[in-house]
Order: sequence, then structure tokens, then C-alpha cells
Amino acid sequence: MESRAKVLGHPVHPMLVMFPIALFVAAVIFDVVDVAGGPGFLGELAYWNILVGLIGGVLAAVAGLIDLLAVPAGTRAKRVGVAHASTNLAVLLLFAAIWAVRMAADGRGAGGALVAIEIVAIAGAALGAWFGGELVDRLGVGVDPDADLNAPSSLRPHPADGHLGDVR
Repeated sequence: MESRAKVLGHPVHPMLVMFPIALFVAAVIFDVVDVAGGPGFLGELAYWNILVGLIGGVLAAVAGLIDLLAVPAGTRAKRVGVAHASTNLAVLLLFAAIWAVRMAADGRGAGGALVAIEIVAIAGAALGAWFGGELVDRLGVGVDPDADLNAPSSLRPHPADGHLGDVR
């Protein structure tokens, strides 16, 4: 099943998800080091990573929702897609709560309890990523129907679109 949200022939959702995941993982690492006695600026940096990760996560969620709505009801792909979306929404909500608590606090650093919640959220993100891999690798969601090892560039029109030759 081909992705509905595309840029230059490629699905948008997988392009966007890497940013919030990387920002959230970096935030957790910075907070762990900060709580363990590292430089204080790491807590501040983690705070901003979470904020930017939330913005990126919302953008990725919108692109994912566009694709999810196109998945036929009653299929395993729809069930896995809903699990993927639900898990990642929970991750976004956990990080949003962490960010809100830190925003309201006197300092931007996290204490041990917030770091524990961050670690739970990262575990949730890993589960969400597994569901995403299941969607693409096992169920073919977001994969171009003409994909194969010798498919032409996504920047070229398909032969049905009037392209006369194969670009290699």
C-alpha cells in the first residue's frame, strides 16, 4: 500500500520520525548525565530537545495519520497501525507532561523521577518503532507498489505516466 503523504516520491512520515526519536533519546542521555553530576547545562539542553522533539513528533503524527486513514479497515495493517499510532501518541503525551513540569519548575533540569518517566517513554518509543517496522517490512504499508531492486528513480514518472524509458 503506497503512502498518501509524499515528497519527491518518498513517504513523509518515515522522514519525520527520526528527528523526535533522536531528540528524545538525546534528552534522556543528557538528563541521566546531568542527574549523575554532569554539567548543569545538559538539563537545559534536554529541556529544549524535548520541546523540539514534541514539535517534530506532532508533524510526524500528522503525516502518519494521513497514511493510517488510507489503510483499509478490518485488516491486520489497520490494527498494527492503530497500535503504532496509540503507542507513539502516549510517548508524545509523556514527553509533553515532562516538558510542562520542567517549564513550571524553577530550573529546567530533571530529577530522578522525571528521568525514570523519560526512560519509560523511550521504551514506549521503541515499541512504537517496532510496530512501524511491522507495518512497513511485514505488511508493506507505505511501500511503492512498483518497488523492486531495479525500480526507476522516484523523481521520474512511472511508465504509465508517460515516461518512455527506464533511467538507471
